[in-house]
Amino acid sequence: MIQSQQQWMVMAIICASLVQIFVAVESVPIEDKIISLPGQPQVSFQQFSGYITIDEKQERALFYYFVEAESQPDSKPLVLWLNGGPGCSSIGAGAFVEHGPLKPSGDNLVKNEYSWNKEANILYLESPAGVGFSYSANKSFYNYVNDEIAARDSLTFLQRWFGKFPEYRDREFFITGESYAGHYVPQLAHLIIQSKVKFNLKGIAIGNPLLEFAVDFNSPDEYYWSHGLISDGVYELLTKSCNSSQIMRGAIKGFLSSTCTSVYMELAKELTDFIDRYNVIGDVCLSSIQSQMDMLYQPLRSRFQYLTSLNSESDALSQQESIKEVDVCAQENTQKYLNRKDVQTALHAQLVGIKEWNLCSRVLEYDDENREIPTIGVVGSLVKSGIRSLVYSGDQDGIIPFTGTRTLVNGLAKDLGLNSTVPYRTWFEGKQVGGWTQVYGKNQLSFASIRGASHTAPATQPARSLLLFKAFLDGKPLPAEA
Repeated sequence: MIQSQQQWMVMAIICASLVQIFVAVESVPIEDKIISLPGQPQVSFQQFSGYITIDEKQERALFYYFVEAESQPDSKPLVLWLNGGPGCSSIGAGAFVEHGPLKPSGDNLVKNEYSWNKEANILYLESPAGVGFSYSANKSFYNYVNDEIAARDSLTFLQRWFGKFPEYRDREFFITGESYAGHYVPQLAHLIIQSKVKFNLKGIAIGNPLLEFAVDFNSPDEYYWSHGLISDGVYELLTKSCNSSQIMRGAIKGFLSSTCTSVYMELAKELTDFIDRYNVIGDVCLSSIQSQMDMLYQPLRSRFQYLTSLNSESDALSQQESIKEVDVCAQENTQKYLNRKDVQTALHAQLVGIKEWNLCSRVLEYDDENREIPTIGVVGSLVKSGIRSLVYSGDQDGIIPFTGTRTLVNGLAKDLGLNSTVPYRTWFEGKQVGGWTQVYGKNQLSFASIRGASHTAPATQPARSLLLFKAFLDGKPLPAEA
């Protein structure tokens, strides 16, 4: 009898343990877990994707793709990645073209040996609604979206995402992005601090970011000239008659003076579309040239959209380095892959109010005047709040050149009273120069260039970008020696 009771007690303990194990395993959102993506090789990490509803009344939901770290996901930090535009997909660009673990190749996916999930758990967010698979059932939302709305919705997303993944709530958290994410990232980080939500925010990193309108949009003038893309005559027109920021501002306002119109037309003639302004040393995807030329030579009909929108990341995202060669049509491959029904099913994605997934939104009406809001000061406020901030630049980007970005960061350091603790110097990836760097204060603010990289640096210099990413997460200086 006693033996029988003991047996039952042992069985009860075992059953209780099994229940605890089952509950622990099932704590992840099973409905969002990706079993396998079509054409995917075997991987050692978990993937999740799905929707987080951020406004029940408007039926507005944001789509995410989350990849756990390749190893030790329980201890590695959480990193949010935001692409720019405004209105471009972090999943299509960041995940499948730049630094995600898998990249489209034909009908299949291939492993990216320089994936950022080697160092962190990466969360890719399509924001705001109207971008990628993210949607609003109330289409009137698309008629006006701005930086404030984007930041607010992203914060709501994070709060609810942490509800799905509570094990990450106290993890070291970093917000990263590129291009127009020079607005998205610091504004979201600032909102997090203001709202006093309990995220363990440690730092931000922004690549080739839009930080200050006049500096960033005038920098290409000298950059194009110094790289031989435009003639002395056109450069003189830009410096003496009408510069690029004036052209941009006129396009945003819907009116250009006759002088600026004339300068723009001369500039457009010389900036051949067979040169990728997002990567001036890179080749282009020939199958997309005609549509780019149509945009280039009909500037008045398109409201000068070629220069007014960072949405046109087609050139930048046509660059991808794989193990053997650069795939200049990576964007087109991703477009085809994410529009496959079997892929959308595997991702738990749906097309709501749109006929196809696009890299950059065709339904979103973003407030163009937000481009003129300077965010370099917001970065400064984050530094003051103890948020470590890295600004980096691919040095072959002609859209937001490193020259303007470096000037802005140096000026910010002076305004904050931060001395240069790592003087401007080269850094190394292997035995080659990876770029140049400068650090201010106690690693509170830093700048780094990535040699040979484009506007979307991880797509064209993946090894150097990964090394930079790891150093940023670790809070360590970039290697000073080969």
